[in-house]
Amino acid sequence: MRKLLLCLALVAVSGLLAVRPVAAAESIKVGFISTLSGPSAALGVDIRDAFLLAVKLRGGKLGGITADVSVADDQLSPETGVQIADRMLKRDHVNVLTGIVFSNVLLAVAPKAFEANTVYISPNAGPTQFAGEQCNRLFFSTAWQNDLNNGAPGLLATQRHYESVLVIAPNYQAGKDAVAGFKSFYKGRIIDELYTKLGQLDYSAELAQIRASSPQAVFFFLPGGMGINFIKQFVSSGLSKDTTLLTAGVGADADIIRAVGDPMLGLFNTSHWATDLPNDANKAFVAAFEKEYSRIPTQYAAQGYDDALLIDAAVRDVKGHVENQEAFIAALRAKKFASVRGDFHWGVNNYPVQDWYLRIVARDSSGRLVNKTIGTVAKQLPDGNAARCTLKW
Repeated sequence: MRKLLLCLALVAVSGLLAVRPVAAAESIKVGFISTLSGPSAALGVDIRDAFLLAVKLRGGKLGGITADVSVADDQLSPETGVQIADRMLKRDHVNVLTGIVFSNVLLAVAPKAFEANTVYISPNAGPTQFAGEQCNRLFFSTAWQNDLNNGAPGLLATQRHYESVLVIAPNYQAGKDAVAGFKSFYKGRIIDELYTKLGQLDYSAELAQIRASSPQAVFFFLPGGMGINFIKQFVSSGLSKDTTLLTAGVGADADIIRAVGDPMLGLFNTSHWATDLPNDANKAFVAAFEKEYSRIPTQYAAQGYDDALLIDAAVRDVKGHVENQEAFIAALRAKKFASVRGDFHWGVNNYPVQDWYLRIVARDSSGRLVNKTIGTVAKQLPDGNAARCTLKW
């Protein structure tokens, strides 16, 4: 009888253990891979700094649980990015990958995340592939799709009736997307398309071609150090006297302004974000970033900050159960956070559908060179690539 009672007791205890709910994770592991060295390091540094600032302001947590963020430098190398991602996915078992700046690195790394059934959230790179046929329920962007980011300047050039434009961009995926995006919205004549080496810093040959072509405007997509050198050389050559420079926000952001200085004055650019957007979330972000780092944030920083806010909201919504993949994805889609850019919604491909603003580089009340918002180029601009995405929500 005693043996029977003991067996029944053990069965009862086992039954209680079996129905006990699974405990929420004690931490969320984030693998942050970005370009943190070389001429374009400022881009990755701003994304990283803003992401970590958001975590710091939440007491080292995301969604109420400890944020274990592993940061690594991809050195703008797809091969290095893949090696880091393999380590983070297989050894560290991260719950989320994020941080990548450049599309060529992202296109190499993201498939590794998909194979491991791990969410990738992009705070910058937005290749066309993941917007269309290769869209994936594990991929989200807190930035923009490459075409639209550069389509807004094309729309601006059309609105301002520029009859002839020359375009220049690096010869890699994002550069090709940039040109395609500009051309899709620009209704005038493209005089020439110049493709440079990724990381190129000397533009004497290209400037000679621009002078010979005599376009009314030049659209350029040259991130980081590439853009810094191009603008300096363009202005010093005297071309700016007769030719208008146009670019997306990445070409005239705070990091570029700091490095170039006065030659930036009067440069028009388009962006989904600006330091002077009047919403409360943005005011708090800009103030906190300047206090923490003693510099004006870039749109890269804004995207990195929204990246952290998105994860924070999703982890909170699943009550820390980040291992529940479908619930976590649904929480990301729900987007229950106040974005620093203002209102936006997800397209079917998990890219933002958002407003685009016209900014001009000018001096603020303190005499600093900054971007000032002077108009709206487009409201909730849709992504044409989304029609080829077959995701169902």
